[in-house]
Amino acid sequence: MRMLKFADIEKWHKTQHRESYNFIVFCGDVTLAVIDAIRHPFRIRGRETLYYLEQCGVCSVPIVLLICFLLGMILAFQGALQLSKFGTEIFIVDLVSFSVLKELGPFMVAIIATGRAGSAFAAEIGTMIADEEVNALSTMGISIPRFLVIPKLIAMMIALPILSAFGDIAALLGGMLVGNVMADIPLGAYYARTVNILDAQTFLFGIGKSVIFAILISLIGCHKGLQSTMDAQGVGRSATNAVVSGILAVVVCDALIAVIDSLGG
Repeated sequence: MRMLKFADIEKWHKTQHRESYNFIVFCGDVTLAVIDAIRHPFRIRGRETLYYLEQCGVCSVPIVLLICFLLGMILAFQGALQLSKFGTEIFIVDLVSFSVLKELGPFMVAIIATGRAGSAFAAEIGTMIADEEVNALSTMGISIPRFLVIPKLIAMMIALPILSAFGDIAALLGGMLVGNVMADIPLGAYYARTVNILDAQTFLFGIGKSVIFAILISLIGCHKGLQSTMDAQGVGRSATNAVVSGILAVVVCDALIAVIDSLGG
């Protein structure tokens, strides 16, 4: 039994190493495709890019606004319960504003995008593999990263920062509502405090994080789709793996950025 467990662990390590190597190679191929797209922008599939921009951006606006609005309300509610004990309810504004713009806003939007776009990318490419469309493209000499990955990557890099900005506004409004109702903070005072404590650097920090998250979600979703097997179960597994791996990558990346920011600050 011990030998069997050791063999399973060794097999798992080899699988992880192989997948890590394949992902690094895939990122290298995508980098070359990005360089080619910059040098020859007319080769970018504009219609498909607009399609993915609509699916990743426009169609995600309602759920992003709702979740971020509720997130702001929850943060303000919990802050009001604790800060009211010390008569410092005005600091609810600080709690909600900095938490949303620097951390929770881009993070929550990235999680939503992983569930929607990351799984969709993997399922789409996995279905193309099952139908042997990817093999046909390779046979015709078409670059798979340029043809399939670049439009999705561009769309996500445009959509996610915009969604994060909308999500930040929704969360701030949710915190303002709770602060006004529970803590009796006047709307004018809440707004003035928000404007005074926030600056462009804080906002751009969160937007910059969303760009990094967009790249991770796109690359992982497309990579998991290309790893799909040629059956219906393979498509389902690739979509699931894209969501799980995407969320893990976003969490790890967010933690690393927070550590680097704390050391730099």
